[in-house]
Amino acid sequence: MVMALIWGTNYSAVKSAFHEIDPQAFNALRMAIASAAFLTVIGVLQLWPLHVHRRVNRGAPSGLATVFQTPARLTRRDLLELILLGIVGHFLYQYFFIGGLALTTVANSSLILAATPVVIGLMSAALGQERLGRRHWAGAALSMLGIYVVVGHNVDLRGRGITGDLMMVAAVICWALFTLGARRLIARHSPVAVTGLSMAIGTLIYVPVMWPHLRAVSWATVSVRTWVSIVYSAIFALGVAYTIWYAAVRQIGSARTSVYSNIIPLVAMATAVLFLGEPFGVTQATGAAAVLAGVALTRTVPQVRTQEPCEP
Repeated sequence: MVMALIWGTNYSAVKSAFHEIDPQAFNALRMAIASAAFLTVIGVLQLWPLHVHRRVNRGAPSGLATVFQTPARLTRRDLLELILLGIVGHFLYQYFFIGGLALTTVANSSLILAATPVVIGLMSAALGQERLGRRHWAGAALSMLGIYVVVGHNVDLRGRGITGDLMMVAAVICWALFTLGARRLIARHSPVAVTGLSMAIGTLIYVPVMWPHLRAVSWATVSVRTWVSIVYSAIFALGVAYTIWYAAVRQIGSARTSVYSNIIPLVAMATAVLFLGEPFGVTQATGAAAVLAGVALTRTVPQVRTQEPCEP
């Protein structure tokens, strides 16, 4: 729920900054800040004495201790998978997400990303990782109907909106691959390590590619409000929320974790109405209600999951 709150408010924070900063320049900078923060935390944790780890972990709730502590060494296979995750889950995903958000509304972009549980569920079931119950599929279908009510009702094939919506669809596919592709890694390593290292790899690719966008920005004229948006989006949306996502995937599975992403558009639309002045009428309310009902339905009975990958 904290993750949903952070990511939901992040849409308006990011969108508002686009009035002053090129979207891809904004994204490159926030990724660089988030990567630096992650690498700093990882470095500090590596230097943390073992007896301190044990003292903190002794009173920690089940699963919380492993969010920061990495029990296994990084192998060549781990490194290769981290590189792939960095490309798909950070370079490609972030490019499509920011590009899509710049070209469509917060309501459309957040509701399209709410389709993530359906895509993850299909991929997960196809790979034999999780078996989803009927209520899960019914809830996902109801949520998808809510997404269609809002997005399908407002599609304009002649405008920029359809391009932004299609970029958001590509972002959903990248995020689903990112989530499922990391399952073996987060069984061996902490969510902080997996998220931070893969993000740093993606940023190393992203920043050089987007360097012309960064260089074109007149940074001396950027307002304090926009700088706050950059820092908030970097530390909380890319740092804290990413870590929560991976920690949840490790503990309760990717399909159940992704269900909570359906709450994000509700938060996103509410903040967009308050801070960006985006319209919110009967269509948006109906779609949001269907999304929330779908989430409630999927939570009534947990899906049956196959055994999670364990440390070899």
